[in-house]
Amino acid sequence: MKLVKSTVRIGLEKPVKLLHVTDSHVALADERDDERKHALAKRLGSPDKEKYLWEHIAYADENCDLLVHTGDLMDFVSHANVDFARNIVKRENVFFIAGNHDYSQYVGEAWEDNAYRMNSYMQMGGGLGVPMFFNNRVVGGVNIVGVDNSYYLFEDWHLWRLKREVAKGLPVVLAFHDPLFEESLYQEHRKRLPHEPTYLVGCDEEHLLAYSEFRAVQQRPDAPTLRFIEYVKNEPAIKAILTGHLHFSFESSITPTLMQFVTGGAYEGTAREVTLV
Repeated sequence: MKLVKSTVRIGLEKPVKLLHVTDSHVALADERDDERKHALAKRLGSPDKEKYLWEHIAYADENCDLLVHTGDLMDFVSHANVDFARNIVKRENVFFIAGNHDYSQYVGEAWEDNAYRMNSYMQMGGGLGVPMFFNNRVVGGVNIVGVDNSYYLFEDWHLWRLKREVAKGLPVVLAFHDPLFEESLYQEHRKRLPHEPTYLVGCDEEHLLAYSEFRAVQQRPDAPTLRFIEYVKNEPAIKAILTGHLHFSFESSITPTLMQFVTGGAYEGTAREVTLV
């Protein structure tokens, strides 16, 4: 296990420790799954992915108040993956919000939108048995709020629900799969992968110029998304953002008082211990 440690000072009387885990990309198939799923499992599967996840769970059980998983627990929807994921997210010490791969049927074979998401959700039998679109958990006086932004957009109902959570009067830590746009993170991704889009939510037109037409259309923010981001930037109760998707670790400030923590891929063993004090 590769452990990164971070601290966020929010004025708590007693520290709260979160283990942030993201992008496990477990890739399993069994006799119930078709040949394409088996081919994906053969190409993308590795026993290390499950091994690292169990190591993360064991570490969180021993050392942290909660494991926060921000999506791509599964690499694609298969009977075997769904069974595995259900056993993980039902654990008392695990908090989960979905990523794009948690709805992916064959990994990049189709345009992914709400209809695609809901088709996969229903194929799972109504999701994984925990909230996948919007989730929250209070631990140690901190409200962990998860929002599914797996297709680079927020919706107005997300903002309505977030405001309801903020109204509880507790400090809020946001958890979602795709990071918010921030200049230094954008430049870091461009440096690492100069021919790829940066996969950040809320890119303006100037920063989208480097994208292919397909990726620009996919990731261009709409009005509800921009409203959500503006609220997040200006709400003092929101103390930190935990996110993933990029498969490398990075810390940056969304505003002078709001840190965003991107954590590297759990499929490589990476996790981040965040201590709230």
